[in-house]
Amino acid sequence: MKIAIAADHAGYEEKEQLKLLLDELGISYADLGTGSTASVDYPDYARKVAEQVARGEVDQGVLLCGSGTGMAIAANKVPGVRAAVGWSEEIARLAREHNDANILALPARFRPPDELGRIVRAWFAASFGGGRHEQRVNKIREIEREN
Repeated sequence: MKIAIAADHAGYEEKEQLKLLLDELGISYADLGTGSTASVDYPDYARKVAEQVARGEVDQGVLLCGSGTGMAIAANKVPGVRAAVGWSEEIARLAREHNDANILALPARFRPPDELGRIVRAWFAASFGGGRHEQRVNKIREIEREN
């Protein structure tokens, strides 16, 4: 598995810590920025990750910003992306199992780094459950095609 990871200035330090966890888990990643805590615009980084996910260059993505919300909103503008804000281990797991989410957006300012690590572990331990959820995800794809 290979993922793309990126953060804005609010999530930079947490991104750097999560890279250590990804190394520990044996997950290959492309770090698409930012490279410091200097102020940047989160949509630029959300787009980079989302486009790589949508093109199939990576399997999944992880984004970090202050609340996770801005990154998720921006990433979800790219067709083929289903980004979910992972506020807890359970929400991250359910986003993968029920929604086939392919990008995890994390709230860097509202969760301590050790909790973010547990959320990321839960995300990568989960997989899409299919079954009754497949029909719902297909309806999301249909909405994308119509727009």
